[in-house]
Amino acid sequence: MTKSLWINLPVKDINKSKAFFTTLGFSLNLQYGAREDSACFLIGESNFALMLFEESLYEGFAGTSIADKRSGTEVLFSIDAESPEEVDELAKKVVAAGGSLYGEPGYKDGWMYGCGFIDLDGQRWSVLYMDMSKMPLG
Repeated sequence: MTKSLWINLPVKDINKSKAFFTTLGFSLNLQYGAREDSACFLIGESNFALMLFEESLYEGFAGTSIADKRSGTEVLFSIDAESPEEVDELAKKVVAAGGSLYGEPGYKDGWMYGCGFIDLDGQRWSVLYMDMSKMPLG
């Protein structure tokens, strides 16, 4: 059965992307992606890995070209936060590292606090704190 989840993403500049995700607090894993054209990050405390590949290498693995992220998106990656303050802090780190926000930090439905950001290569992410004690049932 499945032991871990790996997300593979294309990037234009591996060094800039490594710096971006390191600034956000992702843990660089040199066991994988130690090549000059790729990088591996471990996310959180679970068996979740983010692999970054320079675009030409990614296209070789995927067997297709990269979609134009300016005209739409297929995937939204969501990161769980432990508090609204952690959401705010990560939003600041994103902007400082060269990313952009598409959704400013704030509350939604009275029990979720989050923001949305775009990384250096146009991938969309959300950061979300959920106060489960206020979550509506149903």
